[in-house]
Amino acid sequence: MSVILYTANCPKCRVLTAKLQQKNIQYMEVNDIDLMQYKGFTIVPMLEVDGVVYDFKEAVEWIGAQ
Repeated sequence: MSVILYTANCPKCRVLTAKLQQKNIQYMEVNDIDLMQYKGFTIVPMLEVDGVVYDFKEAVEWIGAQ
């Protein structure tokens, strides 16, 4: 499973980071603003799991289901 957290280290980003760590989910963190803009992201955090992109609310739900 490939998990990528797109983050700008904002408060919501830190919440997702903590939740991922609590569940021991391996993830890669991306802070590249240019890449996020290229992907069309206008807000952070975004979580990408095996090519599926989740916003904050969806990401919290996904992590909770793991």
